[in-house]
Amino acid sequence: MKALPHDDLIKTLKERFAKNMRRHARLDWESVQTNLRRAPKKLQALNEMERSGGEPDVIGRDETTGEIIFCDCSPESPAHRRSICYDRKALDARKENKPSGSAVELASAIGIKMLTEQQYRQLQELGEFDRKTSSWIETPSEIRKLGGALFCDRRYDHVFVYHNGAESYYAARGFRGRVNV
Repeated sequence: MKALPHDDLIKTLKERFAKNMRRHARLDWESVQTNLRRAPKKLQALNEMERSGGEPDVIGRDETTGEIIFCDCSPESPAHRRSICYDRKALDARKENKPSGSAVELASAIGIKMLTEQQYRQLQELGEFDRKTSSWIETPSEIRKLGGALFCDRRYDHVFVYHNGAESYYAARGFRGRVNV
């Protein structure tokens, strides 16, 4: 039988699902796989999450829609999504030493949503993430209008939310995303 385009990805996701049952104790792989097979565009987004170092895994089910929630669960901010500023406005504002892109645009291109502060904190309840890196999070418009953007990390066994100028970028700062399937 010929392999389908995303069979390798589904195999990787299944293995990760089995290794990390604490993240999704009330879900079974068969229902996850059924949703995956019905959503080729979402599979493409998951493939991009995987390719960029996000190690997507199931973290729950949306109670309203019944969709399965996948989130970047790599120990540190995804390696191939770092050294970027917050959004296009911030990127355009940089006159020199521009980063390669922005978190908001890259999330959109991949087909995922950046985490909110609440979602980031919920993820941290499932494990310890960003102990050496940090991740941009969705920033409220009133903060963004003033030139700022928010990011989070985990230090001293505590989740911290910080601010920076949206045009800043660092080798250890990327972003995490999620997609409902």
